[in-house]
Amino acid sequence: MALKDILFFNEGLEFTLKNKQKVRSWIFETIKSEGFKRVSELNFIFCSDAYLLEINQQYLNHDTFTDIVTFDSSEEEEVIAGDIFISVERTRENALKFGVTETAELHRVIIHGVLHLCGFGDKNKKDKELMTAKENEYLAKRGFE
Repeated sequence: MALKDILFFNEGLEFTLKNKQKVRSWIFETIKSEGFKRVSELNFIFCSDAYLLEINQQYLNHDTFTDIVTFDSSEEEEVIAGDIFISVERTRENALKFGVTETAELHRVIIHGVLHLCGFGDKNKKDKELMTAKENEYLAKRGFE
């Protein structure tokens, strides 16, 4: 498992992720903690609401704004691979709505996507509760903001 396989990109907006190396390490440790052996390639694409809406419509047939869309491209059981699209605009709005910092909300969304790739869902109440508990567990372990 290598940190170099966790990549960050921007699509259609100016955005700089703070503490990239710390974020990579945190993601890496989360994946290891969930029992995965390695990351094949994990891409985070930070984008606008409009860009993510287009992804949502084109690939998922959803006509709604969202903060994240995760695509799993893993080919082996214990290997993480995928693309995680995150709307920076939506995470900023949600930070205001939930009374948290933009960084804290962005980190919650990042780890949410990682947990999806680790097999956690959020389609029903029980799964959502477990997902939120896992998000909180890993957010508490990050040691930076």
